[in-house]
Amino acid sequence: MQYACAPMEGVTGDLFRQAQSRHFAPADRYYTPFLSPTASRALSARELREADPAHNAGIRVIPQLMGNCAEDFLWMAGALARLGYDEVNLNLGCPSGTVVTKKKGAGLLAERELLTRLLDGIFAAPPTAISVKTRLGKADAAEFPPLLELFNQYPIRELIVHPRVMTDQYDNRPDWDMFAYALEHSRAPVCYNGDVFDAPAHDALLARFPRLERVMLGRGLAANPGLIGQIKTGEPPTAERFRAFHDDLYDRTRRRIPEARAALFRMKEAWRYLGCSFLDAEALLKRIRRAQRLEDYESAARTLLATCPVRENPGFLRQEDAKR
Repeated sequence: MQYACAPMEGVTGDLFRQAQSRHFAPADRYYTPFLSPTASRALSARELREADPAHNAGIRVIPQLMGNCAEDFLWMAGALARLGYDEVNLNLGCPSGTVVTKKKGAGLLAERELLTRLLDGIFAAPPTAISVKTRLGKADAAEFPPLLELFNQYPIRELIVHPRVMTDQYDNRPDWDMFAYALEHSRAPVCYNGDVFDAPAHDALLARFPRLERVMLGRGLAANPGLIGQIKTGEPPTAERFRAFHDDLYDRTRRRIPEARAALFRMKEAWRYLGCSFLDAEALLKRIRRAQRLEDYESAARTLLATCPVRENPGFLRQEDAKR
């Protein structure tokens, strides 16, 4: 089985990737939060940080690109190839409204002519291998078979399928029947993505798809950076490992972001997910969310990590179901 770390803006950037791989069983591949090729032919400061080989040393990182212009895509893929990357990933999965209205991400799935021109252009003479991350369509899973027929016309290195449609956002259940269709009919190797929040969810997925060989983990790995190791060994991560991971991530975040409020915001984003891995933690998580000074944040985080037991399984899906 191969495990990939999904791209999550503001959460699974280079500091998370390095800390996760240092303190827990690493992923086989890490995808950067999406980079946006534009006609300016320049990488932003954030994109330069994400793509800097020094920030990705020792792990396999695949830059994810989001756009709808083949020329811009190929320019950025070439720039990344010169930095040493041998693969880039095309994002056709992001359902954000601001992305979709620009006919990017999952918004391209409803623009078949534009998508076909993009794929024709980027696969004509690509400077790197190209994989694709996709949803099933815009509003109806019945859109997926024709989409897959289109994808099968190109030498896609890997097809990562999040079996929801764009309008689902992250609600409703992933459509495993349509994922089965992808496994059966895709010419490219298929990777599953969607709601693998903990070890029981992973086991249920493999019970349905015993021949599956590739899984992408997003929110589950953000909540439990030791999830891959737990899946492999059956043992949940210890509180000591969580403390070491947090302290490493916090220390490097403070060095990267000297301004206190910005550093606080970044760590609070991390705790949106990490907090799900601890029992009896709500009062301390509230202190973290309300912290206005680094000293207050440090006190709350230190107390939580020292006193709250680690959950065996975060169980996002069960928690969400209970709210409905």
